[in-house]
Amino acid sequence: MSTLAIYPGSFDPVTLGHVDIVERSLGLFDEVIVLIAESSQKKGLFSISEKKEHLQDVFKHEKRVIIDVWPGLLMEYAGKKKANAIVRGLRAVSDFEYEFQMAAMNKRLRPSIDTIFMMTSEKYYFVSSHLVREIASLGGALTDIVPPVIEKRLKEKFKK
Repeated sequence: MSTLAIYPGSFDPVTLGHVDIVERSLGLFDEVIVLIAESSQKKGLFSISEKKEHLQDVFKHEKRVIIDVWPGLLMEYAGKKKANAIVRGLRAVSDFEYEFQMAAMNKRLRPSIDTIFMMTSEKYYFVSSHLVREIASLGGALTDIVPPVIEKRLKEKFKK
């Protein structure tokens, strides 16, 4: 029986911290769905279609990673896909409280699916999409923070 995990997020943009969580999740699960959450409340730097294209480029050599988009409740999607777990990355203690609340609500909505918390590798614990966008907007170096293809796309987005 194969196992499936879902790694949801906004991925605006995808960072090497995100890549690290996906790669390590593949050591625990047969397949990982990287799920781009659609939110009408958040205006992102990149469109949903751009984010999907970025993630497909980043994971193009990994056949066990599926990129998808979902506008509704995560646990509805997880139930439809018969997922075994939700994977969430934690960078610092400050992430835990919010993630713990979400995991508890998700467990209430779909008791058969557990949330797995994975600590980001120490070399990425300071990396956030918000900081990456800010650095990119000011023309800063993003090497070793985002995949090269994403650095290129960020430079194109912020061309002055």
